[in-house]
Amino acid sequence: MSADGKAAADAALWDGIVTLHGRVEHRLSKSLQRRHGIGLSEYRALCRLARAADGELRMQELADLIGLNQSSVSRLVARLESAGLTRRDMCPKDRRGVYTVITDEGRAVQAKAAPTYDETLTQALDEATTDPTLAPLLTTLRA
Repeated sequence: MSADGKAAADAALWDGIVTLHGRVEHRLSKSLQRRHGIGLSEYRALCRLARAADGELRMQELADLIGLNQSSVSRLVARLESAGLTRRDMCPKDRRGVYTVITDEGRAVQAKAAPTYDETLTQALDEATTDPTLAPLLTTLRA
């Protein structure tokens, strides 16, 4: 395959990934908001915190794990804190380090929303297999 052919194939593959990602993210976001009153970023933050040692992560670490910049994760954590789903804590070794810690209520919300997330994700991916442009991509990704 020529360099131009490879570049065109890569562009088509990436376009498919972006389309698939957009469709799935939209479905997940809508479902979590409608059923549980939380956004997709909030859910992902709660998941990462629930799986973290001691239920806590440095703000920058959380930002990296869920793909947000520092100011966006600060706003996200403020929303979670206002809802009682997380709390902030200072790093005992470095007083400048700020952690966000999941609360029992945050764990309960995450656990309750997890089946909705899983069900919606599977449905969105299954539905995407009916799109002839996305079916080959999904077959490869699910293999």
